[in-house]
Amino acid sequence: MLRLLSWAVFATAFGVTLTAGPTGAYAGSTGVTARTLARTTIGSRDLVLREIVIEPGGSTGWHYHDGTLTALVKEGTLTRTLADCTTLTHPRGTVVEEPSGAAHPHEGRNLGPRPVVLHALYTVPRGLPLAREAPAPSCAET
Repeated sequence: MLRLLSWAVFATAFGVTLTAGPTGAYAGSTGVTARTLARTTIGSRDLVLREIVIEPGGSTGWHYHDGTLTALVKEGTLTRTLADCTTLTHPRGTVVEEPSGAAHPHEGRNLGPRPVVLHALYTVPRGLPLAREAPAPSCAET
C-alpha cells in the first residue's frame, strides 16, 4: 500500500501523465482486461500503473514478472496460486506483493461472483514486458 501511495505522490509531484493506455492482459489469460493508468521510466526501470479487471471465473494464466509488482485489491477477492501450489486469498483492501523472476510463477483467479479490480504497480527493467507466460507447475490443477 505504501508503494502505491508513494507512486501517487510521485506522479503528482513530477507531473507524470495519466493515460488511458492499451487494454489487454497477458497472453494465456481469460476474462481479464487491463489498462495503463500511468507510465514513466526512472534510470533503468520502467514504472507502470495499471488497472486490471478479472471477471468472475477469469484467470490471469500462469505467468511471472521480470520485476516486482505491488497491487491493491480495490474490489472483489483475488485467489492466487503460487509455484508450490499454495493458494492465497486476498479480499478487498489487501495489498499483494509479487517477487520477480522465473522462479516465482503464479496464477490469479476470480472465484467469486463479482469482478476483481486491482491497481497494480509494476517496476521492471527498462524495455522488458510486464509479465511472461509460464508453464503451470506439475502440482497445479488442470
